[in-house]
Parts: sequence; C-alpha cells; structure tokens
Amino acid sequence: MSDKDSDEKHLYKMQKKKAIIDARIAKATEERGVLILMKGNGKGKSSSAFGTMARSLGHGQRAGVVQFSKGWLETGEHLFFKDHPMVDFHVMGHGFTWETQDKTQDIAAAESAWEVAKAMLADDQYNILIFDEMSYMFKYGYLDVSPVITALANRPTHQSVIITGRTMHRELGEVADTISKIEDVEHAFRKGVKAQPGIEW
Repeated sequence: MSDKDSDEKHLYKMQKKKAIIDARIAKATEERGVLILMKGNGKGKSSSAFGTMARSLGHGQRAGVVQFSKGWLETGEHLFFKDHPMVDFHVMGHGFTWETQDKTQDIAAAESAWEVAKAMLADDQYNILIFDEMSYMFKYGYLDVSPVITALANRPTHQSVIITGRTMHRELGEVADTISKIEDVEHAFRKGVKAQPGIEW
C-alpha cells in the first residue's frame, strides 16, 4: 500500500468515527447533574473523585465533601482543599471499622456524617458533592440506604454527586447515571512497598 492509499484509508476511518461520535453527542441533550459511583477493589476511587472535583473548581463551581471513614489520618486531599474558598470539607469518620473496632462509635459517626451530607444534598449552592467511602456505611449496616436514595432523588437538578467505596448497594446502582469499576490488577503493597503519603493518602 502506498503512503497516499494509507493516508486516504486513515482519513476515511477517522471521518467515519467522527460521524458516529457526533451523532451520539447530538442525542445527548439533557442538562442535569449526575450520580457517579466509583467502586471496585483497585486503587484510585477517591483519587478519581477528587480529580473530578478539581476540574469542577476550575470552572468556578462550588463543591462539598464528606469523608465517612478517613478521620484517622490527615489526607493529602484534605490538606490541599480544606482552605479552598469554594470547598466545604468535612472529615467525619474515626477510621475504618477494623481500626476502630467500636460499632457504637462507628454508627454514631456515620449518622453524624449523613446529617451533613443530607444538608448538602438539599443546598442548591453546591454543584458537586463527594461522599467518600460512604458505601461502607451500607455494607456494615451503619446507615439505611432508603433515606439516601430519597435525598438523592430530591436534590437540586444541577447537582452532581460522587460516591466512592469498594462495593455499592444495589439500590444505588439502580439510580446511578455513571458507574465505574476500578480493578485490582497489581498493587505495590503486595510487593512489600509501604503505604506512603501522596500515594495512598
């Protein structure tokens, strides 16, 4: 095949691909916030959520964060975003349940965190909300999913929400707009590499 034939073939393929993509874009006419679930055993769920929040802040949007489990250490995301004028950041957890080993304390912390999250869902000043590791609250029975589903359904139309955690309650999956699953293909921890700031937290 000559260079000219190769170039023409490439041009035809790209024109065809562009037509397909343009047609899909033309069909997407609804404007509203979305519910995104970031799940799976792989690393990067919270990182993806906070990256999305950074993008929204770049557009001058207001953000709210509730961290349900990470109160046991000072995360890089909290250190970076806590003083941002367009971010309301709440670290509500006392640590993972296997760290606290106190079910009563964990339930109380989850309920307090949900009260903050529920207020944010009713507040139209927020463009994007992150409920980091909220999914564990349903897995361990610390929160009832039904009030959460109701609050999500009644939130301001423009408001997007990202919920992170390894597993997701079935009912959340039924109402989500976007669900991403991050797989654990390999992890440095299994190679004996110690968890480190800036990577794990």
